[in-house]
Amino acid sequence: MNYRRLGKTGLMVSEVGFGAEWLERMDLESCRAIIRECEAQGINILDCWMSEPNVRSNIGECIKEDRSRWYIQGHIGSTWQDGQYVRTREMDKVVPAFEDLLARLGTDYIDLGMIHFVDEEAEWNRIISGPFIEYVHQLKAEGKIKHVGLSTHNPKVGIKAALSGEIEMMLFSVNPAFDIRPATENINDYFEGQYDESWAGIDPDRAALYKTCEQNDIGITVMKGFAGGRLFKAEDSPFGVSLTPIQCLHYALTRPAVCAVMAGFSAPEHVKEAARYSDASDEERDYASVLASAPKHAFSGKCMYCNHCKPCPMDIDIAMVNKYYDLATMQPEVPESIREHYHALSVNADDCIGCGSCETRCPFGVHIVERMARARELFSN
Repeated sequence: MNYRRLGKTGLMVSEVGFGAEWLERMDLESCRAIIRECEAQGINILDCWMSEPNVRSNIGECIKEDRSRWYIQGHIGSTWQDGQYVRTREMDKVVPAFEDLLARLGTDYIDLGMIHFVDEEAEWNRIISGPFIEYVHQLKAEGKIKHVGLSTHNPKVGIKAALSGEIEMMLFSVNPAFDIRPATENINDYFEGQYDESWAGIDPDRAALYKTCEQNDIGITVMKGFAGGRLFKAEDSPFGVSLTPIQCLHYALTRPAVCAVMAGFSAPEHVKEAARYSDASDEERDYASVLASAPKHAFSGKCMYCNHCKPCPMDIDIAMVNKYYDLATMQPEVPESIREHYHALSVNADDCIGCGSCETRCPFGVHIVERMARARELFSN
């Protein structure tokens, strides 16, 4: 298992994480089998957004012998009312629900205290100017949460949060099907099957979110990495082709600022399948060729950071140069941190000889030599 630094939290999290919502359908022993397999595979981050009491208690029972090996994303604002899940900002419901989370997990702290499920910009504005954020601050001051995060599906909310100074990381929905869709405040819109010919590459708001998080050291953990399984069947995919779980994992993990994908598991063998990502071959990870040859795709001319352009005769990490170029050009002036990262590369666009061999391998028709020249000019100023 490989590990990545989760932004300014500094936590080193496994690239494959555990999104535990499937545990709501399981008894204690089934939960235990999955969690034990996660531990055996080196998975160390777990997301518990669920308010259902039994699943919280089962997780707590399964991790009680080794709580310290887990980084837990626990959600603030996810409550259980009259036998069902309710997302709320009513503090007389929020506070006891979070205390219940601590009690049932058998812990006195949550590593990542997540402001739960904010998809409306107006709601984000209310949260950061009212008692909800005051409660979050209180929890952190008391050590009941170690770091503050946010869960959202809306990139516009994510950008506001990343720039607010209130959060250190984010749980965001990332997959190629969602990435081409315009921002929405209704999560169900992302699951619609139609394809719009006007879509061209990653939606600008989503691209801006990834870049903003990278610039501001906001680590991203991923939900909906498989688009609810729709990407596994050509007839359900907006691209008209199917992707494998390994390809979906690799797509998410090649986005800027992404550190871990919170995968759902309903059996121990599913854990093993996802954990195999760490040892998967380049061919197994290759989402780019599949998308580029799809009957419908929206990525022509867009660098997807997929590394198909390798090998470079000058050993340039072309994908990384392109990431830094994209990050730099979203600002009126090149941020010094991005400039330093670029110049810290052992070789960069300055070393490009313009041979064009990379362009013959790019599945999306990116004019790489031209981009290297623009990067060289940008970072020389």
